[in-house]
Amino acid sequence: MQTLIGKKAPAFSEEAVINGNEFVENFSLEQFIGKKNVVFFFYPLDFTFVCPTELIAFQNKLAEFESRDTAVVACSIDSKFSHWAWLNTERNKGGIKGVNYPLVADCSKMIAKNYGVLAGNYKLDENNEVVFEGNPVAFRGLFLIDKNGIIRHQVINDLPLGRSVDEALRMVDALNFHEENGEVCPANWDKSKEALTATAEGIATYLQHQN
Repeated sequence: MQTLIGKKAPAFSEEAVINGNEFVENFSLEQFIGKKNVVFFFYPLDFTFVCPTELIAFQNKLAEFESRDTAVVACSIDSKFSHWAWLNTERNKGGIKGVNYPLVADCSKMIAKNYGVLAGNYKLDENNEVVFEGNPVAFRGLFLIDKNGIIRHQVINDLPLGRSVDEALRMVDALNFHEENGEVCPANWDKSKEALTATAEGIATYLQHQN
């Protein structure tokens, strides 16, 4: 599994559901270049168990991402019809009604493959036919893409392991702070803490203040 850090985010143009109930064709992250950072995250499947907790948690913090000029976009290998049904199912019945950021339909699994999060691979069997080996869903991958379309942060969890939305927000803050101030963000940094200059003197001063 390769890292995409420092590389241009793989492009795609696929169907999606936006605003909780609208089908759109040719949805792309290109629309955000020059305007917003993007938190683009994959989840395994609609109508499952850990996945709704993550999608609802991102919705609960959506205003905080938006206040940081950051869009949130989710993606799974489900169809747009499955996404629509899940988005319009009440939460007490296993749905995610109220989520209104885009859900991309990666039916071909090529978006997940290009981002390095597909939990398996296509291969040829002994009859020279294409088969899938592994689990044909995406791992819980998350990518922070800057306004130039470059991936600056990625994290990939195994299927049972839900992610921290607060950590995703912290990374957005770190990226924005670095780009605005030129300083770098040390371990466990958040907006209430000092950053440091990337010099020997800067790190020495920072560490001295931590004692």
